[in-house]
Amino acid sequence: MGQGVMEISQLRIALFSGNYNYVRDGANQALNRLVGYLLRQGAQVRVYAPVVENPAFEATGTLVGVPSMAIPRREEYRIPMGLSRAVRQDLEAFAPNVVHVSSPDVSAHRAVSWARAKGIPVLASVHTRFETYMRYYGLGFTEPLIEAILRRFYRRCDAVVAPSESMAQVLREQRMCFDISIWSRGVDRDIFNPGRRDLAWRQSFGIADDDVVIGFLGRLVMEKGLDVFSDTMDELRRAKVPHKVLVVGDGPARGWLENRLPGTAFAGFQSGDDLGRAVASMDMLFNPSVTETFGNVTLEAMACGLPVVASAATGSESLVDDGASGRLIRPGEIHHFAQALRAYIEQPELRRAHGETGERRSRDFDWDCINHTVAEIYCRLTRQKDSA
Repeated sequence: MGQGVMEISQLRIALFSGNYNYVRDGANQALNRLVGYLLRQGAQVRVYAPVVENPAFEATGTLVGVPSMAIPRREEYRIPMGLSRAVRQDLEAFAPNVVHVSSPDVSAHRAVSWARAKGIPVLASVHTRFETYMRYYGLGFTEPLIEAILRRFYRRCDAVVAPSESMAQVLREQRMCFDISIWSRGVDRDIFNPGRRDLAWRQSFGIADDDVVIGFLGRLVMEKGLDVFSDTMDELRRAKVPHKVLVVGDGPARGWLENRLPGTAFAGFQSGDDLGRAVASMDMLFNPSVTETFGNVTLEAMACGLPVVASAATGSESLVDDGASGRLIRPGEIHHFAQALRAYIEQPELRRAHGETGERRSRDFDWDCINHTVAEIYCRLTRQKDSA
């Protein structure tokens, strides 16, 4: 292996994930797409993650179950709890030449230790700003401690990939690792494009053709900024700005949001072509979340030709050109969010122009191109280990 350049087809990748397919989210869909790409290039991949009886979707590639426990108060999520003897034996037999860890859990910590003991390079991918989650549970004071634990984890890895330049910059400032690259996110343009707009589908939710729709897209959990979203809708209603709200997604906070915003159209969970139709049938996307590292929903809305009003936070900052394809507002500034949305509601030409700019920008994100960069990083890390 030390001879010449490592080819993608020579890679044997052990991927550790805290959630590969049991709950659907942007992070694990990106990992499944990556594995699909690697398998098509002839690489061998084995995925180690919690396994449940009825996963949200079928796993791409070979999935090996690791010990896990349900998270208290968030039963749908599971925490991987290390490597059992059977998992270690499976890992030894597979003999990977790269280990990829995608969440800083107990199993990933053990996998990093196992790889370091064997001189196998480790790549970590960052998908979620875990340190910010505590704000939504009244535990913001724990952020520095969590950041220190994350720093110890990522510094034991050979390299880190982040999904956006803004997130990479945060990781650099937090001194998480000295080798940080970008693994961006792609968008499926067959699914997400302006041609998916469907006025008859909107009408089924009581939305007239000339109604202006503010959309929310994502899992319905408080970490997605549902409080900011609903407070902003209140301000628009008080100012008597005519609009309709369309929420696409499901989750434990759905009941809270239904009570909070009566008269809102809830389309529930959508996927594939149905999701493309739902997004294209909005008139703008409002994404107040600050926990994303990339913002898949922002990119999907842009591909559908929608202007996006988002928090000026990691993820959206790398996608939205403020004043050209949408607006970036300081997190939590309800009045300014409402002003930005009002401008799009009252000025259809502005809405159209910013939507078209975002749609052009979205064309830069092709999945195979993006996943090839990760494969190249694997090859570089194996090469560096060999020469060392």
